[in-house]
Amino acid sequence: MIALFQRLPRCITPACAFAFIVTSAPGLQAQTSYPEEKAWVEASAAPPATFSTSSLQPFEVMKNSALTYGIDPKSLTVGEDGVVRYVMVARSDSGALNVIYQGIRCATAETKTYARWSGNSSWNTSPDAAWQALDFRGPTRPAMMLARQGVCEGRTVTGNVQKILTTLRSDRVEYR
Repeated sequence: MIALFQRLPRCITPACAFAFIVTSAPGLQAQTSYPEEKAWVEASAAPPATFSTSSLQPFEVMKNSALTYGIDPKSLTVGEDGVVRYVMVARSDSGALNVIYQGIRCATAETKTYARWSGNSSWNTSPDAAWQALDFRGPTRPAMMLARQGVCEGRTVTGNVQKILTTLRSDRVEYR
């Protein structure tokens, strides 16, 4: 290395020596430190003891669908973990009900079904339920449409419960 410096012109030698020292000395290089993100922890989510089908907040899943959808406004919560949980009711033209307790995580665009109403005054919970990506096709479509119509604004929750309900009442429908 010394031989290299002896062959360089005199004006370059000090600059090269300084650059070599600075770039090779441990601790002198700029260290970028980002705060570590906390690992996301899901809050426990027991289904509500009661729900009502008489005052559902409707939302549209598909034009001309045989089912009408709504959520029980009193079951709607925004958790500390960023998950919006609710009881969703799908009603057929004949009056048959499909009731589920579900959550939407806007940050990851996912949904999870925690429990299904059995019809005999009890919930069938799903302890091994997994988060599923929201999609316009398949079983996550109702949650996707609910997210787009009022629960989420991009990857964030629209706001508190009242703001979500106000947004749902504004009939913001986005189809694909």
